[in-house]
Amino acid sequence: MKKIIISTIAVSALLFTVTSCNTDFDTDVKDIQVTKGDADFTKYISLGNSLTAGYRDGALYSSGQSESYPSMIAGQMQFAGGGAFKQPMMPNDTGGFTNLFNPVTGDFAGKYVLSVVSGALTPGPTAPGAALDNVSAGGPYQNMGVPGARVAHLIAPGYGNPAGLGTTPATANPYFVRFASSTTTSVVEDALKQNPTFVSLWIGNNDVLLYATSGGADPNVPITPVEGAVGVGFSNTYAYLVDKLFPAGTTRKGVIANIPTVTNVPYFTRVPAMPLTGLTDAQVTQLNSGYAQYNAGLLQAKTLGAINDAEYQKRLIKFTAGAAVNGAVIVDKDLVTVPGLPKYRQTTSRDLILLPASKVLTPQAGGGTSVPLEDKLVLTEAETAKVLTATAGYNAAIKKAAADKGLAFVDMDAKMMELNSKSGIVWDGVKYTATFVTGGAFSLDGVHLTGRGYAIVANEFIKTINGKYKSTLPQVDPNKYSGVKFP
Repeated sequence: MKKIIISTIAVSALLFTVTSCNTDFDTDVKDIQVTKGDADFTKYISLGNSLTAGYRDGALYSSGQSESYPSMIAGQMQFAGGGAFKQPMMPNDTGGFTNLFNPVTGDFAGKYVLSVVSGALTPGPTAPGAALDNVSAGGPYQNMGVPGARVAHLIAPGYGNPAGLGTTPATANPYFVRFASSTTTSVVEDALKQNPTFVSLWIGNNDVLLYATSGGADPNVPITPVEGAVGVGFSNTYAYLVDKLFPAGTTRKGVIANIPTVTNVPYFTRVPAMPLTGLTDAQVTQLNSGYAQYNAGLLQAKTLGAINDAEYQKRLIKFTAGAAVNGAVIVDKDLVTVPGLPKYRQTTSRDLILLPASKVLTPQAGGGTSVPLEDKLVLTEAETAKVLTATAGYNAAIKKAAADKGLAFVDMDAKMMELNSKSGIVWDGVKYTATFVTGGAFSLDGVHLTGRGYAIVANEFIKTINGKYKSTLPQVDPNKYSGVKFP
């Protein structure tokens, strides 16, 4: 079988591509007098999840936090009367927690780094840097991004109670445990205690992303339903949260952003949906022979009326030699149950093979060929449809909340779609795309951004704030921030 190298990156790969294009951003206001316009930036608070916290490379670590998009925004606000902006900094530049690390799942490991494996650069996690610490005494903090948080978590009392870390399921979050003002408070309560004059909110990704990154296989991370009571359904919970932050009669201003579609994120796009090419005649003969009994069972099930022809055709496994692309064999739990037959089929162009699958899509591991990919490694067409439907519902609720409260609205979904396009986004002649590693914008975990990527996000927030509140905050220069680090 032709060697498949998906997880590795050539040593000569470039961090970004220099082009002759002009910047894709609006004209910078660096030569214009900086003003606050109709806003008051004296006390800026940011709320959100890992994207707000500055999480990258699979971990929260100090140098990544220093390049969080809210810290960039706060720096520009200081030119227009903005105050200090403190973040609950991690105690090291590795991340992870030694006392919470799970070697099986990899949860709370240290950050991903590139290292040379068999002559090629390969991303992989490091050991966690230290045990869970508590920095609440140094608060309050203005960056209140909590990695892993869903929208309901921001209003949940006790989300920072360390006793909740030992429950099943957990009712607390270690990242909020680090800086919560008390064991009974909520994220939104700690934010309001500071009486902010300006608030940014980017939350909702995890309400669907955690399901997607598990390949729809983990029952502990379901998609949050669009409708339902506060604390259950996304729309009502989000509206409740926004009303807490911006109650009737308040003079507080703010900006909220919608969430990106997963099909624009490298974690779901790096591995081709039909990843197998260049198979020899001998390899095809061996593989097709290996699945002959399974195919015969499918035919028998069809003949007996247990499955229809459409199901039979979907599940039939057949490999083709030469330049033809072949789908990987996967386990699809949504296939019709037939006693004695596993739920196997090959991927089509409408499935999404997740980034971790690259480790087993090799001739040695036989993943996707002689060994079917596990359910957790593939977001099937049906599962993707659920994700896209939920995302559309969330984004409609977010846009409505912005309109109802008269807030600035950032269409981050459109920005990430632009980043995922072939033309990408250009700043001062440097092109950024959503291409894994070499695009310059996404970090080694394939979901979170690099410093340069977060700068692109910061500029989108800044442009939207300026447009809504008639301020003239200057944009930041993405090229001055860090990208993927090569050894």
